[in-house]
Amino acid sequence: MRSLPFTDAFLLPKGVYLDGNSLGPLSYAAQAAVERRMRQWHVHGVGAWDDWFGLAERLSPAIGRLVGAHADEVVATASITVNLHALLATFHRPEGRRRHLLATELDFPTDVHALQSWAELRGVEVRLVPSRDGHTLEDADLDAALTDEVAFAWLPTVLYRSGQALDVARWTRVGRERGALVGWDAAHSIGALPHAFHEWGVDVAAWCSYKYLNGGPGAPGGLFVHRRHHDAVPALRGWWGHDKASQFAMEPTFAKAAGAGAFQLGTPPILSLAGLEGALALFEETPIETVRARSLELTDALIARVDAVLPELTLVTPRAYERRGGHVALRHPEAAQLSKALRRRGVIPDFRRPDVLRLAPVAFYTTDADLDRAVAVLRELLDSGAHREEPLDGPIG
Repeated sequence: MRSLPFTDAFLLPKGVYLDGNSLGPLSYAAQAAVERRMRQWHVHGVGAWDDWFGLAERLSPAIGRLVGAHADEVVATASITVNLHALLATFHRPEGRRRHLLATELDFPTDVHALQSWAELRGVEVRLVPSRDGHTLEDADLDAALTDEVAFAWLPTVLYRSGQALDVARWTRVGRERGALVGWDAAHSIGALPHAFHEWGVDVAAWCSYKYLNGGPGAPGGLFVHRRHHDAVPALRGWWGHDKASQFAMEPTFAKAAGAGAFQLGTPPILSLAGLEGALALFEETPIETVRARSLELTDALIARVDAVLPELTLVTPRAYERRGGHVALRHPEAAQLSKALRRRGVIPDFRRPDVLRLAPVAFYTTDADLDRAVAVLRELLDSGAHREEPLDGPIG
């Protein structure tokens, strides 16, 4: 086991890269995996499917270790939005009073869009847990929202704006005790925090793989279906979810694959899947618990620097470890212009409207010197006011 960071394992963008919670950088392992699959395509043409067939399933053990699941409970496939639609189609079953869908005001919009579409189809409501400050959620409000009228609750493991981590085990237990099926969007936690989805009794989950997993832009995401639900036949079916032993018999009758693999739909994008294949190799070198420990060290160090040097910025990420994800969110009324100015000076942050800077020091490649540089540039901008020269119109990262 090598000690973190593995800066030599990545082809990092020039400067200080603090936006890996939006798009992780390219690793040499991911590049090599894609190049290998491209060579197979070149040399073997369609014959390369002899190796490509079942590639997604071969990634399941590594993914399972990241989310605390058995290999047959996870599969790399599709996007969060597609996977959420597939899970809702199968597992949202309105009955009597227990009819409605639950999310939060702070969910990533695609989740709410998907939930709203199924609510309209089935004549139910999407109820949103309110946020008192626009950035975080209170336990009392989650507790009040999980009523006996909720059939399917879909919650974020980590809130994408503020970086607040929710207690997955607790809210899974509470929801299920009250009769709801509980699912989770793990986009902002997989690859950054340990999980124990099987042990916690999580019903279903989905995630993307281009953030902390560094699988590449648009890389296939993944989903989790607990073993107790493996007798369910997917309501949305496609030929890649067919039993692998008989898939190429081309029978019109659907015979579902075992476990989560049954929720696959169309043919997987092999070159994109290869990026994830290579990226996962780094997690095989380093336990996720080690990654999490280093992440907490880095976010601690960044928060301490902000407290000491940048009093103009307001921390909205919780300080407590159990409530903190992998990135740090900071408020400032001129955050949009600060984001643009930082990028021009070689520090790559993320901006969320109207006034939030997100900085993600990632265990695999962020150094203490990177944090020093980022804070120094921010201090210089605030002192000089140079960021105010940036236009407010146009794209903002």
